[in-house]
Amino acid sequence: MKNLSELQKKDLKHIFHPCSQMKDYENLPPMVIVKGDGLYVEDEFGNRYMDCVSSWWVNLFGHCNPRINRVINEQIEKLEHVIFANFSHEAGIELGERLTKVAPEGLNKLIFTDNGSSSTEVAIKLSFQYHLQTGNPQKKRFVSLEGAYHGETIGALGVGNMDRFTDIYRPLLKEGVKVKGPDCFKCSYGKTRENCEAECFEHMESYLKENGDSIAGVIVESLVQGVAGMKIYSPLYLKKLRKLTTEKNIHLIADEIAMGFGRTGKMFAIEHAGVSPDIMCVGKGLTAGYFPMSIVLITDRIYDAFYADYSEGKSFLHSHSYSGNPIGCRIAVETLKIFEEEDILGLIEKKGKYLKKGIERRLKDIRYLGEYRQIGLIGAIELEGIPGERAGYEIYKIALKKGAILRPLGNIIYFMPPYIITEEEIEKMIDIFILSLNEYLERFE
Repeated sequence: MKNLSELQKKDLKHIFHPCSQMKDYENLPPMVIVKGDGLYVEDEFGNRYMDCVSSWWVNLFGHCNPRINRVINEQIEKLEHVIFANFSHEAGIELGERLTKVAPEGLNKLIFTDNGSSSTEVAIKLSFQYHLQTGNPQKKRFVSLEGAYHGETIGALGVGNMDRFTDIYRPLLKEGVKVKGPDCFKCSYGKTRENCEAECFEHMESYLKENGDSIAGVIVESLVQGVAGMKIYSPLYLKKLRKLTTEKNIHLIADEIAMGFGRTGKMFAIEHAGVSPDIMCVGKGLTAGYFPMSIVLITDRIYDAFYADYSEGKSFLHSHSYSGNPIGCRIAVETLKIFEEEDILGLIEKKGKYLKKGIERRLKDIRYLGEYRQIGLIGAIELEGIPGERAGYEIYKIALKKGAILRPLGNIIYFMPPYIITEEEIEKMIDIFILSLNEYLERFE
């Protein structure tokens, strides 16, 4: 590779980047980001990029947000960390109060973890141990949807269903059951999003009715299967699932790691269905892109199954060194304050409508369009039949040169920008996508 900066050379000498084929870096070396400001990040050469994917879906309010920067500095001066077993702190206590107020009804207890995968592990272990301790030791299986993604640790992969993540590790996995789920793009029932009654729930219904006695929990990405391609499905599916899991004494585990904190237009995606899960995993936006922290929320009923004398052996033994870190908690508190004080959900509704109108106005310019789908401020363009290999990746590379980060999911290009994006920036984001798509297609003309 020629013309690499000294920082790029050092990076490639030592760093194995995530979710990457490092050989690709021979043609597209890592961009060393030295500064962030609002919607933009800036590399060492002074090039600025619109962060249209919120840096892997975590950034809510823009890079280097002044409010969050301030509270981090304040917290560091008071307390950076303390063991969370037998100790607590003000930031954690306030976060517990604030988060349970906005969470779906009944989720009153918090278990701190550090990322989405570990939250999935906690949820699975909790559900299994709960049933074991409440007289149902036969309930030890977990069910998820085809196309599911719940993280990349071994337990999480067991309930996932994305072959590119799981295939090589299958000999290590405790596989869960994968049930055919919604496909609203190509509905096998001939329905549209407007007249859908979640007929596809029949697959889940059949399996749970026949095997419910052995099932501990069903884990789903609420309303949107993210890594599968921002696949949006009907909230009626979640309503039906909640009703049946309650009847069968099966835990409904809502994976809200990606879709929580406003992404779908409500604080949590499951709110669209008007139901509450037994266990809910949250993360990513929880700390607005600043700190690796996630939380598993549970009901009092689950909590009570672990409340006993130590000698009874009912303790839940799962922890990590940075559990309940005060800095992360203080950021999360400020995140919730910003939602409340700046009417963030109202902003998302307004900007989501603007994004939808902007795309619909330009649909004729989007060649090979299979479907455009949107919820909240998430938009996904599914390209169907597009020529060439790794079309999404090639469009992504072109968009970078035009100043936008549009990291694809296969041949699906999605928008998930920070909530601070302006209407002018939304227009620019759409323009860059269309220009990049057309430039790519020129290779085949």
